[in-house]
Amino acid sequence: MATEHKITATRREVGGKGASRRLRRTAQIPAILYGGSAAPQPLQLDHDKVWLASQNEWFYSSILDLEVDGQVQKVLLRDMQRHPYKQLIMHLDFQRVDENQTLRVKVPLHFLNQEKSPAGKTAGVVVTHELNEIEISCLPKDLPEFIEVDLAGLKVGDIVHLSDLKLPAGVEIPELRLGKEHDVAVVVAKHGREEVEETAAPEPAEVPAAKVKKEEK
Repeated sequence: MATEHKITATRREVGGKGASRRLRRTAQIPAILYGGSAAPQPLQLDHDKVWLASQNEWFYSSILDLEVDGQVQKVLLRDMQRHPYKQLIMHLDFQRVDENQTLRVKVPLHFLNQEKSPAGKTAGVVVTHELNEIEISCLPKDLPEFIEVDLAGLKVGDIVHLSDLKLPAGVEIPELRLGKEHDVAVVVAKHGREEVEETAAPEPAEVPAAKVKKEEK
């Protein structure tokens, strides 16, 4: 079962761009909580605490315990707006989680044992991670923080597809329901340089007879 992660927020009654700007000046982040049968609720969170949390992978792919004025709700982060060049979070969107409803969430991939694999030990071989995260579907109780991809047996020329991933119980990849063409590559192991055959030197071009005669003169 995934580790519990708790963040704290308070309600805010005043909305609008002006109110959001005033919040940011006091190191608070405006946010919205929506979903389920309850009405959307504007929130505010401490910027520094959220910034620290946002440096962790779990902040984006795990179910969070959002405490609002003493009451804890299960939520997912659905959107984060960042400042274009400053280290500032501008706005957050949280979605309430229903334990009986299937979720579709993107989770990161953790690649294991690549260095120990035959491909990883072979000089000149490049192992490319075509994907670093995948979208999965599952009930909230089955949501993993990440999916492990064990590359211990990876050989030169191997391709690991979505269908090759070992998923936890209760977890599916919706993309695979759409057909074989959606079973895309996750990892590819191939030689870094393709051998190029040496091309023969070009034969000298024929000199037109008229030019030869002119030079002879």
